[in-house]
Amino acid sequence: MNFKMPGKVYRTAMSPLAASHMLIAAGTEDVQVRLCDIASGAISQTLSGHRDGIMTVEWSTSSEWILVTGGCDGAIRFWDIRRAGCFRVLDQSQSQLGRRPPLLKRKSLSAGQNSSVKPRAPQKRSANGNGVRQSSVGRIPAKGSVRQRLHPGMLSSQDRATAHYGAVTGLKVTEDGMYLLSAGSDSRIRLWDVESGRNTLVNFETVRLQTSKPIQLATTQDPAVVFVPCMTAVKAFDIWSGKTCLTFRGHYEHVNCCCFSSQDQELYTGGNDRQILVWCPSRLISDGVDAGPMQDQDNWSD
Repeated sequence: MNFKMPGKVYRTAMSPLAASHMLIAAGTEDVQVRLCDIASGAISQTLSGHRDGIMTVEWSTSSEWILVTGGCDGAIRFWDIRRAGCFRVLDQSQSQLGRRPPLLKRKSLSAGQNSSVKPRAPQKRSANGNGVRQSSVGRIPAKGSVRQRLHPGMLSSQDRATAHYGAVTGLKVTEDGMYLLSAGSDSRIRLWDVESGRNTLVNFETVRLQTSKPIQLATTQDPAVVFVPCMTAVKAFDIWSGKTCLTFRGHYEHVNCCCFSSQDQELYTGGNDRQILVWCPSRLISDGVDAGPMQDQDNWSD
């Protein structure tokens, strides 16, 4: 099957949750994101909004309909592919402090409330007195004021918001779908709260990132650690503090991508040296497990 693109392809992605569609999202030199349908063999949709090429695309891990894209214009946009236009543009100047409790923890807290008082979801009042519920990512907003009905991506003041000073070169949604990690040609890594769309202000230690090519990030399932290709090395950062946990050195040229297997607890990295390296925790070696072609295991300890 062959899909013709208008220019160099930077990144492709398929949804890990998709049950209703067979779409490949493709980011290219062109300003439009293209959705290639495997079922029909044709490009079924184009998403317009970026002002420059799209370097990275990433599907949500909580909804099969939500796509996140990062462009050379420094913007990160959220799309619901069932609707026209993007519904959110991240703004690095909009920030919040603190970490949200996990979803399961929040449910248990709600269940532990006084049973005599029935909890009610907070509502905003519109001008005509009707209650309007706050909508989460991927849900269609309820009727209310004109400003609430409009997609944030359609508002001129928010449409030009940027997430990085330069191109967005990498995106990764955490396994629980609550946070988004982004990397940019400004050599910055940012952690975003998906529900609010705000920058969490985690200060990741200074790194050197590639500026002209996209990179692929990886996270552990917790999530607690993010793996980031940093020139000829891969660095592991604590997601909540931004501090460097480990550094993986073994490639002779720039590293472009990494992937973490939560089942095998292994990290796979690929670089311009045409090598794919497999990294495993040192405890697997000490326990006498055959490491096969593993390289540089001493750099990784559990």
